[in-house]
Amino acid sequence: MIRINEVKLPLDHSEVALHDFVINKLSINKDQLVDIHVFKRGYDARKKNDIYLIYTLDITLKDVDEEQLLTTFADDHQVKKSPDTSYKYVAQAPKDLTERPIVIGMGPCGLFTGLILAQMGFNPIILERGKSVHERAKDTFRFWRTRELNTESNVQFGEGGAGTFSDGKLYSQVKDPHFLGLKVKQEFVAAGAPAEIIYVSKPHIGTYKLVTMVEKMRSKIIELGGEIRFETRVEEINIDDNQVTGVTLSTGEVIPSKHVALAIGHSARDTFKMLHDKGVHLEAQSFSVGFRIEHKQAMIDAARFGKNAGHPLLGAADYKLVHHCKNGRSVYSFCMCPGGVVVAATSELESVVTNGMSQYSRSERNANSAIVVGISPEDFANDPMQGIALQRQLERNAYVLGGSSYDAPAQCVGDFLAGKTISQMGDVEPSYKPNVKLTDLSSSLPDYAIEAIREALPAFNKKIKGFSNADSMLTGVETRTSSPVQIKRGKDFQSINTKGLYPGGEGAGYAGGILSAGIDGIKVAEAIALDMLNA
Repeated sequence: MIRINEVKLPLDHSEVALHDFVINKLSINKDQLVDIHVFKRGYDARKKNDIYLIYTLDITLKDVDEEQLLTTFADDHQVKKSPDTSYKYVAQAPKDLTERPIVIGMGPCGLFTGLILAQMGFNPIILERGKSVHERAKDTFRFWRTRELNTESNVQFGEGGAGTFSDGKLYSQVKDPHFLGLKVKQEFVAAGAPAEIIYVSKPHIGTYKLVTMVEKMRSKIIELGGEIRFETRVEEINIDDNQVTGVTLSTGEVIPSKHVALAIGHSARDTFKMLHDKGVHLEAQSFSVGFRIEHKQAMIDAARFGKNAGHPLLGAADYKLVHHCKNGRSVYSFCMCPGGVVVAATSELESVVTNGMSQYSRSERNANSAIVVGISPEDFANDPMQGIALQRQLERNAYVLGGSSYDAPAQCVGDFLAGKTISQMGDVEPSYKPNVKLTDLSSSLPDYAIEAIREALPAFNKKIKGFSNADSMLTGVETRTSSPVQIKRGKDFQSINTKGLYPGGEGAGYAGGILSAGIDGIKVAEAIALDMLNA
């Protein structure tokens, strides 16, 4: 096939416009054009009232010498040979397999580590401290309604991981030369995701669809010979002479294995401590802290898309913002959720943590995003355990500021910028459940973070008119943007000082979001399979 990149057409182009473009571009007859496959579709909204769709197309032709055609277009960056994007398994388990690999955690990284190992015949054992996704959803919604927190079954812990209660974004900036991201999306489509996630530039799924998809992927792993245990917490990873020998569960059961994938997510703080105490090499890693900001989605749509707001191909508008402050800090938007809600995301008692979530429709009245400030390891003595301590301190402080009831502290942007204590709620109604308590947010974060956010919000207003309107709502605190810990691994994906331990995903510091975590899970599975074959 022939690939044509950077095909730019008006937002409301006709149905035949793609065909006409291809025929004219390649100088072929219409009878020679067999099929046009949209590999990717995005948009250019830099001029909000003059928006274009941008396509990458794979073209099937007949009665055409493709090699000669490629020679003719050798100097044209738009026309290339379509790459092979199919996924190829790196190994197949032998029939006399005597060892089963263990996967700890069933977020996106653990899910894909387990799935790929199962597809290659290695019969993985997946251990998840939380509940199955359906039961976990019940516990999570109950907490939002009643303030009854289950510390093992919540937004952070359980089948599907933290990404289950999010916007379900499926795009990433990681390099992906082997199209592993396409494999992730294809598996999601096979499990019930909309087919469009394969080709749109900013695909998303939404929470409710993710729940049913995760269940179907679990069934697939079991059908292929995998074993999944819920409500099964790993108490200890057993290590002998720097070699993993298995795991000990909280029940006392020991499961032997020399290949353990660690896909624990960014909130398994007790597991991080256990690894640190056992001498597994951990390093401090940068993370960010801040607030969730909410605006009317209609305002964001108008600011980003102008007269094209509401167009079905554009959907609810998003944004991505960054500001470099005078005090040396950077403030940026993170995990923007169009048409979504702010959710209670704590996994520890007497703590408040926020996150954003939206459904596939993105039809809620508010847009929300984290507005966060970068925290470097130097801010917590380059000690990964101190990074966790800083997160915990801010979360417990937010709990007190919110009234010690799991309500979140909140403040209108106008009051926050003016340094006022409290006035009253404005036109933007906060969506956080159980509830919010209006208060002064200036004591909820370190002084340098408050200073930086106060500088950044008016700067963001220059990019999106109305962003720092007085009625916009801030809800605190956002602390779990990423793991404060990196579990260092080598090129073989094993811990640099613990053979047989394969750290992966967000918790280990190698991913940031559902897609990149899924990609990393595939890489971990491949590394385990190859090592098991060569053992």
